[in-house]
Amino acid sequence: MSDKPKEIQWIPLESNPEVLNKWAKSAGLITSQDIFQDIYGLDPELLGMVPQPVKAVVLLFPLTDALKAKNEEEDSKFVKKELEEVDPTIIWIPQKIDNACGTIGLLHSLINSRTTISPSDGSPDGPPSLADFIERCKEITPEERAGLLVDPKSRFASLFAKIHADAATSGQSAVPTNLDTNLHFTCFVMAPSVESRESNVKGAGGHRLIELDGRRKGPLDRGPCEDLLKDAAEFIKTYYISQSTDIQFNMMALAPPL
Repeated sequence: MSDKPKEIQWIPLESNPEVLNKWAKSAGLITSQDIFQDIYGLDPELLGMVPQPVKAVVLLFPLTDALKAKNEEEDSKFVKKELEEVDPTIIWIPQKIDNACGTIGLLHSLINSRTTISPSDGSPDGPPSLADFIERCKEITPEERAGLLVDPKSRFASLFAKIHADAATSGQSAVPTNLDTNLHFTCFVMAPSVESRESNVKGAGGHRLIELDGRRKGPLDRGPCEDLLKDAAEFIKTYYISQSTDIQFNMMALAPPL
């Protein structure tokens, strides 16, 4: 979901492994190394069923009025630079297309984790690829990254629009006639702390849990992180699930296939 004007509206992605893996494989993820798979619950026994190492956690959640208000308060602090700094190598992309949160979440997952992506052919006139997009994103601002997905003159706009549309129409549910939804995707990854990056000393300052949501004002530090799956699950339980009576939550992990 997005609060942006509906100049462009995509079909929402269904949150299941088949759809997300179709998207990821089309984008260039080497699925013999990592795939998206269900997280069946937040209890330790259920988390223990997920293969390690987990590279990213994707969450689909209901965007309630209470959560919107809470996020707006936090976004205000982000703008005022009152929140914890995030590793500057993290690539965050603002969401400018309605219902593109699935694609934004998957881009955040693949770009900011140690996954294997099909290489670019290296030709400026060749077909665009996720590898090309990642390299381009390293050189530009978040707003410019978002522009690559919206500008019809951008070769990446048609690439990811097609990948999204093909995945969105491959789900188990029929494509809805009403594309408005209150469900939204966000993503969690692990990153070095700013202190670790600046000191260039391995292990200094530890690692942090980072939330990447295209609706927010930027990447968000969610605290120390030793185990991405467990720490993300604990944060999701506290920040999202404990404050909602809705049951429309779904979590998936980017992890090695069983």
